[in-house]
Amino acid sequence: MAFSFAAATTTLTSPILCKTTANQHHSLEAQYIKRAAEIADKSSGFTSPHPNFGCVIAKGNNIVGEGYLYAQGTKCAELQAVEAGGELCRGSTAYLNLEPGDCYGDETAISSLIKAGVSRVVLGIRHPLQHLRGKAIRSLRSEGLQVDVLGEELQSETVQEALKSCFVVNAPLLYRAASRVPFSVLKYAMTLDGKIAASSGHASWISSRQSRNRVFELRGRSDAVIVGGNTVRRDNPRLTARHGAGHMPVRIVMSQALNLPEVANLWDVSEARTIVATQRGARKSFQKLLASKGVEVVEFDILNPRDVMEYCYDRGYLSILWECGGALTAPAIASGVIHQIFAFVAPKIIGGANAPSPVGELGMVEMSQALNLIDVSFEQIGPDMLISGYLQPIPDLTPIIPSADETSAIDPSVTLYDANIILFYKTWDPYGAFSNFSPHPLRISDENGDYVTWPTVEHYYQAHKFIGVDDPLARDCVNQIKCAKSPEEAARVGRTMQLQHPHLVRLDWETVKIDVMYRALKCKFSIYPHLNSMLLSTAGSILVEASPHDLFWGGGREGEGLNYLGRLLMQLSKRVIVAWDKECKPYVEGRRGIRRLEEMSLAMHMNLSWHFLTGEDDFCNYMRDKMPNTYPEMVT
Repeated sequence: MAFSFAAATTTLTSPILCKTTANQHHSLEAQYIKRAAEIADKSSGFTSPHPNFGCVIAKGNNIVGEGYLYAQGTKCAELQAVEAGGELCRGSTAYLNLEPGDCYGDETAISSLIKAGVSRVVLGIRHPLQHLRGKAIRSLRSEGLQVDVLGEELQSETVQEALKSCFVVNAPLLYRAASRVPFSVLKYAMTLDGKIAASSGHASWISSRQSRNRVFELRGRSDAVIVGGNTVRRDNPRLTARHGAGHMPVRIVMSQALNLPEVANLWDVSEARTIVATQRGARKSFQKLLASKGVEVVEFDILNPRDVMEYCYDRGYLSILWECGGALTAPAIASGVIHQIFAFVAPKIIGGANAPSPVGELGMVEMSQALNLIDVSFEQIGPDMLISGYLQPIPDLTPIIPSADETSAIDPSVTLYDANIILFYKTWDPYGAFSNFSPHPLRISDENGDYVTWPTVEHYYQAHKFIGVDDPLARDCVNQIKCAKSPEEAARVGRTMQLQHPHLVRLDWETVKIDVMYRALKCKFSIYPHLNSMLLSTAGSILVEASPHDLFWGGGREGEGLNYLGRLLMQLSKRVIVAWDKECKPYVEGRRGIRRLEEMSLAMHMNLSWHFLTGEDDFCNYMRDKMPNTYPEMVT
């Protein structure tokens, strides 16, 4: 066990007292880890699901700083906590529910702890994603910090309780990493006699208003809500969160034959997007009708829950809520994609031999075949009883997924990632810093020549749909986007305004949007040297923005997308390499070795920055003319 109780043993000689002190210390540390897990969940419902990070910095019994990740592309929890703690962080211990990730591309989460003088870090669980797993632990230990992991270095009953809270708050991420499908929750409301509707199909309302409010919260925690065709025809639902927060899940309708009504609440996409998943070739005319309303139609060779979940995995979804009837619930359970159950039981009896039940035919004929829930809990909500539990245990990936170093030691010929095609999408992907949502502010001149700071590339891009439009609503939209707390919120504001008020979008948007994006990318990669280096390291590779639904900026589901974001990044990378080969490389090769090569690489980064900040094309020429003694290699 890495944790040391030396101070306690020198002052307390009794083994019983020493054990008591150790248990008390473990209990305090477990409380801090549970606190980190609690605050990590604070943004649920306000943003789309993302890895939940919480950080608590403490000295003894006093918490000196806290922070949590609000959304992908926002300030990391560790940096928030050390900023809150200030000088009090020196010599402190940082408690994190999850091993730090790296959305910045420069290990900001780790460096912020080191620079603040934190001397010890206690982690709830290791990061479940392979490219991040163990990376932060190794970095912190290499800098001399003591790092302990719950369940590994630290063991006790209270530690196990804290460990459970870490598992639960990031259950979607853990399930996704282990099973390669999103975390799926099946929710239904039924009467005391097990019916989800009367024999006539009428079902409004089985559960109480309090229970329905809880369902709104569940939707707000989900990337998408899934129903079947029967639910659309019978209930005509809206499936919105209606919880007062910002995030609205995507609505997904699964229908093989597309025998759906032409008019339905789900075809109104002004508030939330709708996807219809269907069999390939089904009712092409109806597909065109849905497309004209802004509904996305996705065809599958064979429509089934497993393939739909794999598609949702490819879209980057972490959490799915199933609100379907028994006909779709049964195959979803049978295919193994349902992980958790939320059953709202109302104190009502409706009867009816033909009244539907929550789950259709599973092919079980004996009670010994019944599926038993794990970690069952009971909660009274108004007059109803909520029974919840897991069909599959939350994956503990500690012994399952080896780190990159461990994999290489086992088989040096194994490469974890394809070197020829590099995919990026979410900010927690291996090349997530390439995403528009990455947390890299831009300082870039506006149309008047004044410099303006934008929180992310996405903020800049969405705002420029409306910049220059002489309308108060357009100007207000630009301000809303600029002040949005996350790139996700900026995108939501911009896309909603574009959909609801298309006349406010600048007339030349379709012709200039690529230039707008390219200008933002050039600024981003000129400001941050580590991003420039990361981009240059991809030379010779194909960069693909792996969004399966954005067919303009992304590569699409089956490579049918235009992948303009990937193209622009490759173009930017090529431009830097060509400039390097032309201007600087000849002056360095064979002269002063690696150190000067590194200095000239920095000069090339400055050259790129210089061009974007001043409009001058050649920083190297400027250096030759103005500062010949600084880089004599540049003087011809």
